[in-house]
Amino acid sequence: MTLRVRIKEAWSQIDVQLKRRADLIPNLVESVKSYAKHEKEVFENVTKARSVLMSARGPHEKAQADNMLTGALKSLFAVAEAYPNLRASENFQQLQKELSDTEDKVAYSRQFYNSVVMEYNTKIIVFPNSMIAAQFGFKSEEFFAANEEERKKVEVKF
Repeated sequence: MTLRVRIKEAWSQIDVQLKRRADLIPNLVESVKSYAKHEKEVFENVTKARSVLMSARGPHEKAQADNMLTGALKSLFAVAEAYPNLRASENFQQLQKELSDTEDKVAYSRQFYNSVVMEYNTKIIVFPNSMIAAQFGFKSEEFFAANEEERKKVEVKF
């Protein structure tokens, strides 16, 4: 079925973007570390969350790990806000820009994946496809879903 292939391709795009995001993390942490050496717990949380994301499998596990990393990154950026020299650093600004770009790509990849999953899931439950799907053991695919934290309104404070 063509849609199953599209789901795998869409999933691989999410995976690629999450890996790209995870690859940026060590550089970001090192940038912040040079200014905020005493924030050890924040760095450990980011490193742990990155590790969990890298070892997660499947949409549900990846989504949970991604949420964990997002929370850890929020803490890291909160620390960075306390250091004006860090915020002004060209390296830090470039890393923030790359991470922001990657976040946009992750969001688009999730949206595309979920659209393909919806199309596939709909096809396998609609008659007469449902009979063929049941005969060949086609099962519904899992959506890449946001958690409650991601659904909350974002508040920007200066």
